[in-house]
Amino acid sequence: MGDGSPRRIAALVRQDVRLLVRDPAPLVVRTVMPLLIMGFMQPLFRAALRAGDVEDATGAEQGVPGMAVMFLFFLVTVMGFAMFREHGWNTWDRLRAGPARPFELVAGRILVPLAVAVVQLAVVFAAGGALFGLRVRGSWTALVVVGVPLALCVVMAGMALVALCRTIAQLSVFANLLALVFAGLGGALTPLSALPQWARPLAPGVPSYWAMRGFSTVILDGGGVRAVLLPAGVLCAFAAGLTAVTLLFFRVHHRKLSWS
Repeated sequence: MGDGSPRRIAALVRQDVRLLVRDPAPLVVRTVMPLLIMGFMQPLFRAALRAGDVEDATGAEQGVPGMAVMFLFFLVTVMGFAMFREHGWNTWDRLRAGPARPFELVAGRILVPLAVAVVQLAVVFAAGGALFGLRVRGSWTALVVVGVPLALCVVMAGMALVALCRTIAQLSVFANLLALVFAGLGGALTPLSALPQWARPLAPGVPSYWAMRGFSTVILDGGGVRAVLLPAGVLCAFAAGLTAVTLLFFRVHHRKLSWS
């Protein structure tokens, strides 16, 4: 990487930060909505956990990580819109014609969403503790060990969809579908032990399953960093696979359409 590469990436990051500060509404909504839904669903989560022999459960043990994971995957849509916006504004061609190389263009578009994803997770977990009495029996460091690769996985899922989709309508459909399927199969909507029989063999095939498994290990079982190395490692593998898809299919000269 040349001497100018960090400066070019930093310039792209500063542009994304300015746009985020100018319109923070999507970030605020994705952070507030899981907490609002948690307020309604906590009794259901409490009943489900107590039926699974967690006798002192408050419901926050399932609801907070579940809603955090579910709404984190909706970041895929927002990230995709940001990439397609460059084409709609006709600024992508100018970026491509500049000195920035394809790697720098991709890296510059990843860093801000990654930071946003980590902050979103941190705020939801902190607010879950303050508002809904979430008790973490294990290590908070272990939650970070799971949360960071999860955030990376979400960001790379967004980049992979940008690489594969030609129109913003395609990206919106696939991103929302993935978010809902991942929430259902991954145990974000119900404890993993309560998944339907048909879903249990499929669940390990989605990253949200490993995120919820890691979070549950820490929150309910009191696990530390060593206990979540497997879920964190699998999430890293998902992120690597999505990165490979992005590198294989992303072409800077491909024209993206912000309409159907």
